[in-house]
Amino acid sequence: MAKKRILISGNEAIAAGAIQAGCNFYAGYPITPQNELIAYMAKNLPLSGGVFIQAESELAAINMVYGASAAGARAMTSSSSPGISLKQEGISYISGSRLPAVIVNIMRGGPGLGNIAPAQSDYFQATRGGGHGDYRLIVLAPAGVQEAYDLTQAGFDLADKYRIAVMILGDGILGQMMEPLELSVKKPKAPVPKPWALTGCKGRKPNIVKSFFLREGDLERFNLKLQKNYAIVSKNETRYESLFLNKAKLILVAYGTMSRVVKNAINKLRANNKQVGLIRPISLWPFPVEAFQPKNKKVKYLVVEMSYGQMLEDVKLALNGSAQVEFLGRSGGGFPGEEEIIERVNKLI
Repeated sequence: MAKKRILISGNEAIAAGAIQAGCNFYAGYPITPQNELIAYMAKNLPLSGGVFIQAESELAAINMVYGASAAGARAMTSSSSPGISLKQEGISYISGSRLPAVIVNIMRGGPGLGNIAPAQSDYFQATRGGGHGDYRLIVLAPAGVQEAYDLTQAGFDLADKYRIAVMILGDGILGQMMEPLELSVKKPKAPVPKPWALTGCKGRKPNIVKSFFLREGDLERFNLKLQKNYAIVSKNETRYESLFLNKAKLILVAYGTMSRVVKNAINKLRANNKQVGLIRPISLWPFPVEAFQPKNKKVKYLVVEMSYGQMLEDVKLALNGSAQVEFLGRSGGGFPGEEEIIERVNKLI
C-alpha cells in the first residue's frame, strides 16, 4: 500500500479519513471552527462517488444522515458545540433505531453561542448521550492530526460493527492546527454488507427501521438489547495511552489537545527528577477504567481539562475513592499552560 506525507489541518484530516473509510454520504451546516471539514468534503467527496449536501440547518443535516444510514450508506455529519446541541434529537433517533453514523464535534467555548475559541466543555453531552432516552455513543478523542485521520476511519468501522453512532470529539485547536499526515493511497473501503438496511425488499422480507414502540413491554425489551450491546462495547473497545506510570507519585490525566500541553509539562518535570506520569483516555466512552489501576497505591491524580471539571467525574468514578484526585481547568477559550501545570504539580508532590 502506497503512502504519502502531506501537511493538513485536523479538520481536513478528519474529512480525508472519512473518505478513506468509505464514507459515501455527508450532510452538514457551516459553523466555526470546523468549516474546513465541510469545505474538504464538498470538494472531495463527490470525486469518490459520494454525496455531499450542505443542509439548510443542523436539524436537517442530522435527519438526512438518519435517512442515509437507514438506507445503508456510510454517513457522517459534523458541527461545533451549539450545532451539536441542535442535532441531539436526531442523534437520539439514530441511536433508538440502531443506525451506524459518525458525528464530529469540534468543540468551541460555551455555554450558549459562547465564542469560537477551543474548549472541552461538551464532554458531559458527548459521553452521556446528550439527547433523550437510555442510549450511548462511542466517543473517540484524538490528540493530533494523524490520530484524527486514523480514529475517524476506526469510527466508521466501530459504527458498523456495533450499529451505533460514533462521535469524534475534538476542539478548535485540533481542527485548525496543521501537522504532517501520513495519508493512505488506496481505494476507499468497499461498502460493508448491511442486511438490515432499507434497500428494497424484492426477494426477502421487508426491513423495518424505527425507534417507536407502543406495545407494552416492547420498548423495554428493545432497550435491554441496547444495553447488552453497550456492555459488549464497554468490554472490548476502550482505548488509552499511558506513560511513566510505574514509579509515578502523581499521574496527570488529560485528553485531546490538552494532553499535548500536559505531555510537554511532564517532560520538563521529569527532567527535574519529578516522578510524574500520564493517562490519556482516547475512548471517552467507553471510559478506560482499567487504566486507573496503578501499582503504587499512594499515587495522586491531577485531572487537567479545558473545562471546569467534566472528565474529572469519570476519573473519580474509576478510582472509586481509592486515591486523591485534584483538578486544574479553565474554560471559555482559556486553557492551563505548561507553567501553570508545573506549578500545580510542584505543590502536590
